[in-house]
Amino acid sequence: MLETALKGSKKYWLLVLVLFGLHGMGATAFLYQFTKGLTVTGMSRDVSWGIYIAQFTFLVGVAASAVMVVLPYYLHNVKEFGKITILGEFLAVASVSMCLMFILVDLGKPTRMLNVILHPTPNSILFWDMIVLNGYLFLNIVIGWVVLSAERKEVPPPKWIKPFIYVSIPWAVSIHTVTAFLYAGLPGRHFWLTAIMAARFLGSAFAAGPALLILLCLIVRKVSNFDPGKVAIQKVSKIVLYAMIISVFFVILELFTAFYSQIPGHTHAFVYQFVGLHGHGNLVPWTWAFAILAVIATVMLLVPSIRHNETTLAIACVLVFVSLWIEKGVTLVITGFIPNPLDRITEYAPTVPELAITAGVWATGFLVLTILYKIAVSVKEEVGA
Repeated sequence: MLETALKGSKKYWLLVLVLFGLHGMGATAFLYQFTKGLTVTGMSRDVSWGIYIAQFTFLVGVAASAVMVVLPYYLHNVKEFGKITILGEFLAVASVSMCLMFILVDLGKPTRMLNVILHPTPNSILFWDMIVLNGYLFLNIVIGWVVLSAERKEVPPPKWIKPFIYVSIPWAVSIHTVTAFLYAGLPGRHFWLTAIMAARFLGSAFAAGPALLILLCLIVRKVSNFDPGKVAIQKVSKIVLYAMIISVFFVILELFTAFYSQIPGHTHAFVYQFVGLHGHGNLVPWTWAFAILAVIATVMLLVPSIRHNETTLAIACVLVFVSLWIEKGVTLVITGFIPNPLDRITEYAPTVPELAITAGVWATGFLVLTILYKIAVSVKEEVGA
């Protein structure tokens, strides 16, 4: 099936060329960082995780969201999801690939990742994060490819693939749960020290990921002869709605707990986010952008006429994705370091090399996604014809 990725229109090859160019820019910036060290980034002793780990955190959720179409289709026989399940699985492959790349660039020296394999420490959450991420990548590649190959041959998928499918469902939940434990297990960081951190992660994941999947389905329908199905898109939009309500509710719970208890370690982080603290407030506009966009998106999805109109639905999905990207991909990680355990504030802002590398990783992920979607859509068109 790989040969189908080598055939495409001028627009397809233009997109591939643009993404490959951004990949090259990111690779060049990474070589510069590799030569000079992490001193070229905006990270410091006080803020040791920056935009790389923030993007990793957000993308783990996008990857985990594939379960929102896999579970209904394979366990509950929701046939409407039959056409888009492969799109969700391939989105998970591209997302996990980006997660691993962001970890790689954050390490500074790629060879450091071998320490996790050569010197395993099962008592470390990082060790288990490596296990679940690589395992989930393997599962989605195998499941997606085998099922798509069977569809192309117009035969049922082999029986041996079903255990992999069933295992992938709880595994999807595990990847974001383990990632949440990386934060919730740090007693010195009050902002992350909350029992509902994993629940918050899953709530936002099941909103942002399906929102992106809806947008991708609408794009696929526009640029190809494959229609993912209006009914499937509408069912996924309801998942986005409920998950978004839960995600916003969890943030409100955190705000109530922090300000009603008046525990300084919890209140200072939220004060810094919303109004600034001691004259420092780099994240204030980002936090308010998240809050405003999240409320607008939730209200739009609550109105049936807006949700049923695919143009306004697309706008709502963009707002969902951007708002949750701000929350998980910008504010959550950085705020955890401010103020530090000594109540000092060291603000963080990404440097040009960091932004270039980040853009390069995103471009690489979307390049992988473009190729995988080209293969999937080509097979769907072939079978449909």
